Amino acid sequence: MGNKKSICFGIGITNTNTLVSSIRNPVPLILPEGLLEYFELIDVHLSEHGQLKIYLEEKNLAPSGYEKPQLESKGFLPETAIQGFPIRGHKVALCIKRRRWEILETGAVITRDWNLVRKGARMTTEFGTFLKGIFG
Repeated sequence: MGNKKSICFGIGITNTNTLVSSIRNPVPLILPEGLLEYFELIDVHLSEHGQLKIYLEEKNLAPSGYEKPQLESKGFLPETAIQGFPIRGHKVALCIKRRRWEILETGAVITRDWNLVRKGARMTTEFGTFLKGIFG
């Protein structure tokens, strides 16, 4: 046993606690990097047809140009399913619920402008491709 080595397989984990929690719940490792900054992992299950379904909901973070006190969350837009790369022979679907907010002063309903997020943020190609999948 003597000489133990940790192998992280290039997943970019530098904190041992993060590695341990990632091994217990490996789903964040297969999601596009940066996705969990904006979305919360809600559920994961394997459908009766063998498809891995990963359910995500947009976090209640005010979109660019707004502050939280100006807005009230008004639930979610209808769910969108984006096909991911197969994992061990199973199809993968990211089931996304995007949030909508009401501007309290005007009553207008808004959503996050993902094109601004894509242009203004440093993100991986994978996350950019994911955003493109949401909007076509």
